[in-house]
Amino acid sequence: MPALLATYPTFWDVVWWMIIFSFWVIWIYIVIRVFIDNFQRTDHGGWAKAMWTILIIFLPVIGVCSYLIARPSQEVVA
Repeated sequence: MPALLATYPTFWDVVWWMIIFSFWVIWIYIVIRVFIDNFQRTDHGGWAKAMWTILIIFLPVIGVCSYLIARPSQEVVA
């Protein structure tokens, strides 16, 4: 039987996996925040909220990026 070489991860493998995990957590946080913002908005109706939700579920990267670009922040009137 041939001996398995390099079976243990190197330091840079661990660093790479930590970076990937961090980006994964950040992505999940952004998606959750977009869903929260979508359902808290009062400037568009139920159909618009449903369409944004469907877009984010089926095309997550395009949906989130287009939502963040297309939906301006709500002005707070005091």
